[in-house]
Amino acid sequence: MPENNRLAERFEAHRPLLRAVAGRMLGSTAEADDAVQETWLRLTKTDGVENMESWLRTVVSRISLDMLRSRKARREEPIDWHPPTEVDGPEHETVLVDEVGRAMLVVLDRLGPAERVAFVLHDMFAVPFDEIAPVLGRTTATTKKLASRARQRVRGAQPPETNEQKQVVEAFLKASREGDLDALLAVLAPDVVRTADAAALPKGRSTLVRGREAVAREMLVLGKRARFAEPALVDGKTGAVVAPNGQLRLILAIEIRDGQVAGYEVIAEPARLERAGISIL
Repeated sequence: MPENNRLAERFEAHRPLLRAVAGRMLGSTAEADDAVQETWLRLTKTDGVENMESWLRTVVSRISLDMLRSRKARREEPIDWHPPTEVDGPEHETVLVDEVGRAMLVVLDRLGPAERVAFVLHDMFAVPFDEIAPVLGRTTATTKKLASRARQRVRGAQPPETNEQKQVVEAFLKASREGDLDALLAVLAPDVVRTADAAALPKGRSTLVRGREAVAREMLVLGKRARFAEPALVDGKTGAVVAPNGQLRLILAIEIRDGQVAGYEVIAEPARLERAGISIL
């Protein structure tokens, strides 16, 4: 077998790992594929690779780090409360969201490039710190600190009542996704209040809605957004993020009382989204 064919076979055996590493670092399978392709090109120009997996992982990580550093400011796209059928993107993007989680992708996107690389490699792929340090151009001790800082931001401080409140949020989102009026009425408190940034709503809809029946009816109309929602900690309290393809579009700041949703605010203003503290549940 020609040498270049053998090299291609060895590379293809590691492609799934490389796509997984780059996908989690970049939050985009399209960019991950670009990083993997660039890794292949560099491999073809390199002689004598002994530990193929380690070499490829290091190179794709460095390429991903460079891509993260060179990214432009996050694009701000208009809120669409009536998302088109294909809003969740190509199937491979949906797979990435399913594997990593919407809230995790949102939180990873808020980390600095070095923090993100250190966290992804160590916490998601169990790469030792002494192997991550050369990728970042940092000492092993500094790399540990970067990963620890990222881990604190990703996990946040979990309140003692998190599990119970998460169940309420999940029930609320599930009922909204399925258009289940009875389930919505069961999870909403009688005096529930929904507030929202004007940017979050179609023209003509009120930024304030009161009462279980009124809020439930609204969710039956606008509840499609729940398809892209996932529970998260918002400023230390249980809430949810709405993130098609892992890109943050809305935050639901939810107040829970006696096992029901007592109120929630829909946050859509870019400045408020940027300031909100988000971590995964």
